[in-house]
Amino acid sequence: MIKDLGKVLTGDCLDHLADLPDESVDMVYMDPPFNTGRVQSGTDPDHAYADDFGTTGQYIEFLKPRIIQVHRVLKPTGSIMLHCDWRNSHHVRLLLDRVFGEDNFINHVIWSYGLGGSSPRRFARKHDDILFYGRTDQYWFDPPRIPATSRRMQGRTKKATDVLDIPSLNNMASERTGYPTQKPLQLLRMLVQSAAPPGGIVLDPFCGSGTTLVAAIETGRRWMGFDISPDAVTMSITRCNEAGDVAANSRGQVVTGI
Repeated sequence: MIKDLGKVLTGDCLDHLADLPDESVDMVYMDPPFNTGRVQSGTDPDHAYADDFGTTGQYIEFLKPRIIQVHRVLKPTGSIMLHCDWRNSHHVRLLLDRVFGEDNFINHVIWSYGLGGSSPRRFARKHDDILFYGRTDQYWFDPPRIPATSRRMQGRTKKATDVLDIPSLNNMASERTGYPTQKPLQLLRMLVQSAAPPGGIVLDPFCGSGTTLVAAIETGRRWMGFDISPDAVTMSITRCNEAGDVAANSRGQVVTGI
């Protein structure tokens, strides 16, 4: 039994993961630093942090023990979705192959977000990578559906592909917190609903502004989050409390994550 469901804990996720029982979590969404080599500041300098691990080897050595712990705490029907980008996706996939096994690779999901700059020397980089692995080949999955775009299927839905065309948050978005690297709630709702069963346990070891946790609350999953930044934890708690109030208004009960 997990004692800290419905909580956001401050500290290194490696320490908190070690406290979790074996095979106790249904889904892990993991959005670690990307090793960009620069300060991530978002729209609020108070939330800035240095995203620099030095060499690629040092970055992978940082991720390795945390991914091993994630593998341990996932149920046999559980899965991980690890969010990364072009800098290290190939290195991270090799690490996941070693820990989870090549046969448990499910998808290399592309999040196509559209915003951002362009370059005269290369194709514009307009996507992130989400590497999806099962704990075993018995992983739980509910294919997400999106509006169909063809005239023949007008007004109907179809199964989503491995390319998710979801806009990133612009500076005027109502859900924007100012936290760097914040992901849109639309994206996390889709991922949580597809990989965690209703009532299942969703864990975000690098929860940042808490979007994964809010998505879990709004879709009827249980949850917990970790972050090394006290500022991020405070923001996540505030958002989870607000999401609980919204859930109370819509369903007649406060969703606490427990």
